[in-house]
Amino acid sequence: MSRIGKQPISIPSGVTVSIANGNVVTVKGPKGELKESIDRDIAIEVKDGQILITRPTDQIRHRALHGLYRALINNLVKGVTDGYKKELELVGVGFKAANTGNTLDLALGYSHNIIFEVPKELKVATATEKGKNPIITLEGSDKQLIGQVAAKLRSLRKPEPYKGKGVKFVGEVLRRKAGKSAGK
Repeated sequence: MSRIGKQPISIPSGVTVSIANGNVVTVKGPKGELKESIDRDIAIEVKDGQILITRPTDQIRHRALHGLYRALINNLVKGVTDGYKKELELVGVGFKAANTGNTLDLALGYSHNIIFEVPKELKVATATEKGKNPIITLEGSDKQLIGQVAAKLRSLRKPEPYKGKGVKFVGEVLRRKAGKSAGK
């Protein structure tokens, strides 16, 4: 039995879970509403303030989907109650970030500024303190969307291995290389 899949998901107060057509789970909470469509073979039931996920057989496909859908539904419940947050740091001389609404204006060392439109489901904030690197904060209830947008922002200027310049996640440990002088 899947160790993850067999664990029940407790539903916090203020959160409602509904299952439509047997395979679309809708979770509503204080931070919004999220939906996830589930494979038709996986059974989901709401009982005694908990969500239970069961699989029909021990086939490899069913075993794989069992834990996957339990984790996805748990992410939905956590997203509508607490929400998710990712912070990116701009490391480099002259690197700047500013936002007006959900539009980011990034100066990342190219000949032009990059204008990046953040989806309206997410909240974006930028902070620039003297003597510190600029920080971009993404907040929202959809874990997948936040991760995708953060990865896209990071891909605009990935951190390079020599000085570490670029866009990186706060707390990310970069693998650094020695320069030319290390070879002699």
